[in-house]
Amino acid sequence: MAKFDILILNGPNLGHIGKRQPEIYGSQTMDDMPGILRRVMGGRADDIALSHFQSNSEGALIDRLELARADGTAGVVFNAGAYTHTSLAIADSLAWIGIPCVEVHISNIWARTDQPLRQQSLMGGQCIGVIAGFGILGYGLAVQALHERLVGQSG
Repeated sequence: MAKFDILILNGPNLGHIGKRQPEIYGSQTMDDMPGILRRVMGGRADDIALSHFQSNSEGALIDRLELARADGTAGVVFNAGAYTHTSLAIADSLAWIGIPCVEVHISNIWARTDQPLRQQSLMGGQCIGVIAGFGILGYGLAVQALHERLVGQSG
């Protein structure tokens, strides 16, 4: 089976996952991803080549999405942080690059009733699905979902 290149893309303030507000976002870090992926996918994790990119800049995230289109990235797992709720530019980029994307949130954005703005996603309509509220595990579940989609498309 061919390896699928999957990009994990993180937006603003997500370079400190595991340290930033652990009461909301947990204490696991992106360094825990290989173990999480192995637990979620078992041996199928060997079919995945993961790359990571994080930026606090909206433009850099869009540039990385455009590069993903050019470099043959098969799928994107994207936690755009606060840009999820505000960035038409990211939604527009996802609309045209033609790469399946799963939107991920560490917390359940719909349970954040103290901040109604956080309950909406401008980019969600351009994604094949949304996973929210499962902490870092959500990234592993998103990779698994992308893998299933990609295997189905190639098989």
